[in-house]
Amino acid sequence: MFDTTEDRKKMETVLDRFREDLKKIRTSRAHPDMVAGVKVEAYGQWMPLNQVANVTAADATMLLITPFDPSTIQSISSAIRADSTLGLNPSDDGRVVRVPIPPLTEERRREIAKTASEKSEDAKVAIRNCREDARKEIKADKDLSEDVRKRAEKEIDDLTKEFTDKIDAEYKTKEAEIMKI
Repeated sequence: MFDTTEDRKKMETVLDRFREDLKKIRTSRAHPDMVAGVKVEAYGQWMPLNQVANVTAADATMLLITPFDPSTIQSISSAIRADSTLGLNPSDDGRVVRVPIPPLTEERRREIAKTASEKSEDAKVAIRNCREDARKEIKADKDLSEDVRKRAEKEIDDLTKEFTDKIDAEYKTKEAEIMKI
């Protein structure tokens, strides 16, 4: 009998990575994950923002960044300003960094939705690659009878469809969130 649990785990990993990528995509609401990819120069090296500061959403239009060490405020502001994909302009008062989230234009919403679509397609390709790897494994196993092979291939195809549908559902939800004014 052919076991698909390993293939399911691989596909789950792809789906989890896709969900993490979607969290980083900007919507019109403030969310701490928006700045998750920002690297800050602190203590002579580049560090992720969440290692030098606490990031919270004060409300739907404002991120509040409280540094652990007040001497890093300038480098935090500079790092956020330097990340052109975010398009954010932070301001600081010496204790905290406030990042206002401007409303998105229709054109910018479409660009962001297109980026989400590309990430969705990348995740689907990764799922299909998992399917191909599983099929090669099935064909390489000479101990399997023809019936077991066919059943295993059908299981893999069903698994692929299940995860592709999950990716589509996640993308549709994110697209609706992006396009909502």
